[in-house]
Amino acid sequence: MNTQITSVDATKVMAPTPFGQDRALPLALGVLTVVTGLVDAISFLGFGHIFTANMTGNVVFFGFAVAGAPGLSISRSLTSLIAFLVGAILGGRLAVAMAATSRRRWLVAIAVAEAGLLFTSGFVSIGIDIRSATASTSVYGAIILTALGMGLRNATVRRLGFPDMNTTVLTLTLTGLAADSLLAGGSNPRIVRRAASILLMFIGAAIGALLLRLSLPLPLVLSGALALAAAGVFATVREPSPVNNGNGQAGLR
Repeated sequence: MNTQITSVDATKVMAPTPFGQDRALPLALGVLTVVTGLVDAISFLGFGHIFTANMTGNVVFFGFAVAGAPGLSISRSLTSLIAFLVGAILGGRLAVAMAATSRRRWLVAIAVAEAGLLFTSGFVSIGIDIRSATASTSVYGAIILTALGMGLRNATVRRLGFPDMNTTVLTLTLTGLAADSLLAGGSNPRIVRRAASILLMFIGAAIGALLLRLSLPLPLVLSGALALAAAGVFATVREPSPVNNGNGQAGLR
């Protein structure tokens, strides 16, 4: 069977349950948003002023480093960026490979893969001195593993297209919260979801910063455990119902 990203050569395919009718999705994405806060706290405070989840910030840091700003590293920022892109490519390839399967299996596979990468990063980070200005091989290994996991997940969440819960970047969420507010003449659509995304990432970042006072592997292991918990929640996502578009070329909607 010739499987494509947007279509599957079959008379019937599985169309996702509408988002509003499936509470498992926002719950799992909320858990992953906490993981993002944890990972960015770890990468910024533990890996030497870079981000491995928030690529907007990482690209800015890369620019600062190229310009010679003190305390920043070209090699670490570039390593994170490349690893994230590789993870996103893998996420896109996996979406293609699993286009004909259920959404539940696809999401669980991604979350389990992310958890595995984070757990492995926690193991690799044992012995890293976060106070050292010199990056060891272990630091680069942890950067690569966490950035791979974040790229993999971001490619998946992007395809999922869940409004206001992209789990990584809050700029558009904050903009929507303000621009659609009553003060701006709007009606506050999805205000609870938007506010929850902001709060969850804040909580993850704060917890990550606190746990780093104890050890570097600890918040990474917690991140992996939360990603695994998200996989468990994804496992409860409702299976899509068969839909025939009537032309023999129907795709996942």
